[in-house]
Amino acid sequence: MPEEKISITVGEKTVSAIRTSPDGDARFTFVYAPGAGSNINDPFGKYLSSRLPAAGGSLVRFQFPYMEAEKRGPDRAPLLEETWRAVIDKVRPNSGKLVVGGRSMGGRIASRVVAQGTQADGLALLAYPLDPPRPPATPRNGHLPDIAVPTLFCSGTRDNFVAPGSLAIVVDGMPNAVLHELEGADHGFAVLKSSGRTREDVLQEVTDVMLRWVEGI
Repeated sequence: MPEEKISITVGEKTVSAIRTSPDGDARFTFVYAPGAGSNINDPFGKYLSSRLPAAGGSLVRFQFPYMEAEKRGPDRAPLLEETWRAVIDKVRPNSGKLVVGGRSMGGRIASRVVAQGTQADGLALLAYPLDPPRPPATPRNGHLPDIAVPTLFCSGTRDNFVAPGSLAIVVDGMPNAVLHELEGADHGFAVLKSSGRTREDVLQEVTDVMLRWVEGI
Protein backbone atom coordinates (compact mmCIF):
# COMPACT_ATOMS: atom_id res chain seq x y z
CA MET A 1 0.00 0.00 0.00
CA PRO A 2 1.82 3.13 -1.23
CA GLU A 3 2.25 5.95 1.31
CA GLU A 4 2.93 9.56 0.36
CA LYS A 5 3.88 12.47 2.61
CA ILE A 6 2.28 15.79 1.63
CA SER A 7 2.94 19.38 2.73
CA ILE A 8 -0.04 21.74 2.56
CA THR A 9 0.14 25.53 2.77
CA VAL A 10 -2.40 27.21 5.03
CA GLY A 11 -1.88 30.97 4.82
CA GLU A 12 1.62 31.51 6.19
CA LYS A 13 1.71 28.08 7.82
CA THR A 14 2.38 24.56 6.55
CA VAL A 15 0.78 21.36 7.78
CA SER A 16 1.64 17.72 7.15
CA ALA A 17 -0.54 15.03 5.64
CA ILE A 18 -0.05 11.37 4.77
CA ARG A 19 -1.90 9.69 1.92
CA THR A 20 -2.15 5.90 1.92
CA SER A 21 -3.49 4.47 -1.32
CA PRO A 22 -4.63 1.10 -2.62
CA ASP A 23 -3.00 -0.69 -5.52
CA GLY A 24 -4.86 0.75 -8.50
CA ASP A 25 -7.49 3.48 -8.58
CA ALA A 26 -9.24 4.34 -5.31
CA ARG A 27 -13.02 3.94 -5.23
CA PHE A 28 -13.20 6.60 -2.51
CA THR A 29 -10.97 8.95 -0.55
CA PHE A 30 -11.47 9.61 3.15
CA VAL A 31 -9.83 12.76 4.51
CA TYR A 32 -9.44 12.30 8.27
CA ALA A 33 -8.58 14.79 11.03
CA PRO A 34 -7.79 13.72 14.61
CA GLY A 35 -9.24 14.96 17.88
CA ALA A 36 -7.94 18.02 19.71
CA GLY A 37 -5.41 16.20 21.89
CA SER A 38 -3.90 14.05 19.16
CA ASN A 39 -1.98 14.56 15.90
CA ILE A 40 -1.20 12.92 12.57
CA ASN A 41 -0.20 9.73 14.43
CA ASP A 42 -3.68 9.39 15.92
CA PRO A 43 -4.30 5.66 16.66
CA PHE A 44 -7.55 5.48 14.72
CA GLY A 45 -6.00 7.26 11.74
CA LYS A 46 -3.15 4.75 11.71
CA TYR A 47 -5.65 1.89 11.97
CA LEU A 48 -7.60 3.28 9.00
CA SER A 49 -4.37 3.51 6.98
CA SER A 50 -4.22 -0.28 6.92
CA ARG A 51 -7.94 -1.01 6.57
CA LEU A 52 -9.15 1.43 3.92
CA PRO A 53 -6.61 0.68 1.16
CA ALA A 54 -7.34 -3.02 1.57
CA ALA A 55 -10.99 -2.14 0.85
CA GLY A 56 -10.14 -0.10 -2.24
CA GLY A 57 -10.09 3.31 -0.57
CA SER A 58 -7.49 6.01 -0.11
CA LEU A 59 -6.89 7.64 3.29
CA VAL A 60 -5.51 11.13 3.80
CA ARG A 61 -4.77 11.97 7.44
CA PHE A 62 -3.45 15.37 8.46
CA GLN A 63 -2.81 17.60 11.44
CA PHE A 64 -3.69 21.19 12.28
CA PRO A 65 -1.10 24.01 12.63
CA TYR A 66 -0.96 23.86 16.44
CA MET A 67 -0.24 20.13 16.23
CA GLU A 68 2.50 20.83 13.69
CA ALA A 69 4.03 23.32 16.15
CA GLU A 70 3.56 20.88 19.06
CA LYS A 71 1.44 23.37 20.97
CA ARG A 72 -1.12 22.20 23.51
CA GLY A 73 -4.12 24.40 22.78
CA PRO A 74 -6.08 24.23 19.52
CA ASP A 75 -5.94 26.99 16.94
CA ARG A 76 -8.89 29.37 16.73
CA ALA A 77 -11.87 28.13 14.73
CA PRO A 78 -11.21 30.25 11.59
CA LEU A 79 -7.72 28.75 11.21
CA LEU A 80 -8.98 25.22 11.85
CA GLU A 81 -11.62 25.73 9.16
CA GLU A 82 -9.11 27.28 6.75
CA THR A 83 -6.87 24.25 7.28
CA TRP A 84 -9.68 21.84 6.42
CA ARG A 85 -10.48 23.76 3.23
CA ALA A 86 -6.82 23.88 2.19
CA VAL A 87 -6.40 20.15 2.74
CA ILE A 88 -9.53 19.31 0.74
CA ASP A 89 -8.41 21.58 -2.11
CA LYS A 90 -4.99 19.90 -2.15
CA VAL A 91 -6.07 16.26 -2.07
CA ARG A 92 -9.50 16.29 -3.75
CA PRO A 93 -9.53 13.21 -6.02
CA ASN A 94 -10.20 13.34 -9.76
CA SER A 95 -12.40 10.25 -9.50
CA GLY A 96 -14.20 8.29 -6.81
CA LYS A 97 -16.15 9.55 -3.82
CA LEU A 98 -14.76 12.14 -1.42
CA VAL A 99 -15.64 11.60 2.24
CA VAL A 100 -14.38 14.01 4.89
CA GLY A 101 -14.53 13.87 8.66
CA GLY A 102 -12.64 12.72 11.69
CA ARG A 103 -12.71 12.08 15.39
CA SER A 104 -14.11 14.59 17.90
CA MET A 105 -12.83 18.10 17.07
CA GLY A 106 -11.46 16.98 13.70
CA GLY A 107 -14.90 15.86 12.61
CA ARG A 108 -16.66 18.85 14.18
CA ILE A 109 -14.60 21.31 12.13
CA ALA A 110 -15.15 19.22 8.99
CA SER A 111 -18.89 19.47 9.58
CA ARG A 112 -18.65 23.25 9.84
CA VAL A 113 -16.84 23.66 6.51
CA VAL A 114 -19.30 21.31 4.78
CA ALA A 115 -22.21 23.28 6.26
CA GLN A 116 -20.56 26.43 4.87
CA GLY A 117 -20.53 24.98 1.35
CA THR A 118 -17.36 22.93 0.87
CA GLN A 119 -18.24 20.09 -1.50
CA ALA A 120 -17.99 16.45 -0.41
CA ASP A 121 -19.89 13.24 -1.13
CA GLY A 122 -20.13 12.24 2.51
CA LEU A 123 -19.29 13.28 6.06
CA ALA A 124 -18.13 10.81 8.73
CA LEU A 125 -18.30 12.17 12.30
CA LEU A 126 -16.70 9.89 14.87
CA ALA A 127 -17.14 10.63 18.59
CA TYR A 128 -18.76 13.95 17.70
CA PRO A 129 -18.41 16.28 20.75
CA LEU A 130 -22.01 17.49 20.88
CA ASP A 131 -22.26 18.38 24.57
CA PRO A 132 -18.94 19.51 26.14
CA PRO A 133 -18.72 18.16 29.71
CA ARG A 134 -17.16 21.38 31.07
CA PRO A 135 -18.40 24.98 30.84
CA PRO A 136 -19.20 26.67 28.57
CA ALA A 137 -21.45 23.71 27.85
CA THR A 138 -23.05 24.99 24.66
CA PRO A 139 -24.35 22.25 22.33
CA ARG A 140 -22.46 22.20 19.03
CA ASN A 141 -25.36 21.42 16.72
CA GLY A 142 -26.53 24.77 15.31
CA HIS A 143 -25.00 24.19 11.87
CA LEU A 144 -25.81 20.48 11.53
CA PRO A 145 -29.32 20.85 10.01
CA ASP A 146 -27.68 22.80 7.16
CA ILE A 147 -25.73 19.72 6.05
CA ALA A 148 -27.41 18.00 3.10
CA VAL A 149 -24.71 15.47 2.20
CA PRO A 150 -24.95 11.92 3.62
CA THR A 151 -23.61 12.01 7.17
CA LEU A 152 -22.58 9.14 9.43
CA PHE A 153 -22.25 9.54 13.21
CA CYS A 154 -20.50 6.84 15.25
CA SER A 155 -20.82 7.53 18.98
CA GLY A 156 -20.08 5.49 22.10
CA THR A 157 -22.84 4.87 24.61
CA ARG A 158 -20.41 5.95 27.41
CA ASP A 159 -19.20 9.10 25.62
CA ASN A 160 -19.24 11.95 28.16
CA PHE A 161 -19.29 14.51 25.34
CA VAL A 162 -22.81 13.44 24.37
CA ALA A 163 -25.80 13.75 26.71
CA PRO A 164 -27.97 10.61 26.67
CA GLY A 165 -30.37 10.70 23.74
CA SER A 166 -29.28 14.13 22.49
CA LEU A 167 -27.39 12.98 19.41
CA ALA A 168 -30.32 10.87 18.18
CA ILE A 169 -32.53 13.97 18.34
CA VAL A 170 -29.99 15.98 16.34
CA VAL A 171 -29.68 13.23 13.71
CA ASP A 172 -33.47 13.10 13.33
CA GLY A 173 -33.41 16.81 12.51
CA MET A 174 -30.85 16.42 9.71
CA PRO A 175 -31.92 15.72 6.13
CA ASN A 176 -29.56 12.81 5.39
CA ALA A 177 -27.89 11.49 8.54
CA VAL A 178 -27.60 8.16 10.34
CA LEU A 179 -26.34 7.28 13.82
CA HIS A 180 -24.48 4.12 14.79
CA GLU A 181 -24.06 3.63 18.53
CA LEU A 182 -20.95 1.86 19.83
CA GLU A 183 -22.06 -0.17 22.81
CA GLY A 184 -19.93 0.50 25.89
CA ALA A 185 -17.41 2.79 24.15
CA ASP A 186 -16.33 6.12 25.66
CA HIS A 187 -15.19 9.30 23.88
CA GLY A 188 -11.83 7.70 23.04
CA PHE A 189 -13.51 4.44 21.93
CA ALA A 190 -12.19 2.63 25.03
CA VAL A 191 -14.39 -0.03 26.63
CA LEU A 192 -14.52 -1.58 30.08
CA LYS A 193 -12.73 -4.89 30.60
CA SER A 194 -16.01 -6.36 31.80
CA SER A 195 -17.46 -5.81 28.31
CA GLY A 196 -15.31 -8.57 26.89
CA ARG A 197 -14.21 -6.24 24.08
CA THR A 198 -11.11 -4.16 23.36
CA ARG A 199 -10.57 -0.74 21.82
CA GLU A 200 -9.38 -2.43 18.63
CA ASP A 201 -12.71 -4.25 18.46
CA VAL A 202 -14.41 -0.84 18.52
CA LEU A 203 -12.08 0.56 15.85
CA GLN A 204 -12.90 -2.43 13.69
CA GLU A 205 -16.63 -1.90 14.26
CA VAL A 206 -16.43 1.77 13.30
CA THR A 207 -14.45 0.97 10.16
CA ASP A 208 -16.79 -1.83 9.10
CA VAL A 209 -19.81 0.43 9.58
CA MET A 210 -18.16 3.25 7.66
CA LEU A 211 -17.19 1.01 4.73
CA ARG A 212 -20.76 -0.28 4.39
CA TRP A 213 -22.08 3.28 4.61
CA VAL A 214 -19.66 4.55 1.93
CA GLU A 215 -20.90 1.86 -0.46
CA GLY A 216 -24.42 3.24 -0.14
CA ILE A 217 -23.78 6.94 -0.72
